[in-house]
Amino acid sequence: MRRGSGAPGASGAPAAASGVPGAADVPDVSATPPLTWLYVPGDRPRTVVKALGAGADVVVVDLEDAVAPDRKEYARAATAELLGEPQPVPVHVRVNDLDGPLAAADLAAVAALPGVSGLRLPKVTSPAQVVRVAERTAPAGGGAPALYALLESALGVELAHAIATAHPALRGIALGEADLKADLGVRDDAGLDWPRSRVVVAARAAGLAPPPQSVHPDTRDLVGLAASCARGRALGFLGRAAIHPRQLPVIERAYLPTREEIEQAETVVAAAAAEQGAQALADGRFVDEAVVVAARRTLSLAHRR
Repeated sequence: MRRGSGAPGASGAPAAASGVPGAADVPDVSATPPLTWLYVPGDRPRTVVKALGAGADVVVVDLEDAVAPDRKEYARAATAELLGEPQPVPVHVRVNDLDGPLAAADLAAVAALPGVSGLRLPKVTSPAQVVRVAERTAPAGGGAPALYALLESALGVELAHAIATAHPALRGIALGEADLKADLGVRDDAGLDWPRSRVVVAARAAGLAPPPQSVHPDTRDLVGLAASCARGRALGFLGRAAIHPRQLPVIERAYLPTREEIEQAETVVAAAAAEQGAQALADGRFVDEAVVVAARRTLSLAHRR
């Protein structure tokens, strides 16, 4: 099945008959998806309001891990009240575990709110979970809200592509690395390299935008955050979730192209405009259509500055 890009509210093209995305099914990756996703606890509405002006591309109101069990109902009610009106930036809501007792009430309370641009689904382990949420939240007139699946277990990673292609309402997948580390028994960060590559490949194979990185839990370690972002960018991620506003500019700098990258991209695009087909540039670089697409993506990101 085809889905839209990682940008909130983006729409997808019709699905290929085989279920495998072809050239017409893959979204225009030059259209810039979000780079920063700021998580905020749903039981702190004043903090949510502050987060809306913190500069994140997407604010994620969390009803799950960031909220204590005895605050769940309050978090749901406060979030529903706050998001009853359109917001100045896209807002997603992370609901509780889809197999737990709270998810149904979360979905009923927030899915159709004017201020909600998307729903983040935690601990997804099967395509059926995505389908159930899409069907449950689709309004009578059609068109389910944008869904984003978080893969937080070995099973979720193994089924990454099946989950990514489960329903047209699914617009993105990403890892939840804290739970995944616990499930895998991984202690060293390098132990997550394969799951990270797996989710990047699955997203692109499904025609989704590259996934954002999971959060960097130490909010004061900005040097470590920058290094981790550089590693994530090398693996094919695009952007990152954050849990504190101070992390946002570090993430954005890490994922925006450098001046050298911009100049190289401009050279490639100019050469492609002057002469069609594969060619070699004066500096020895070989340019074909794939290189041109990547260069245009780089320039699209540069325009965010």
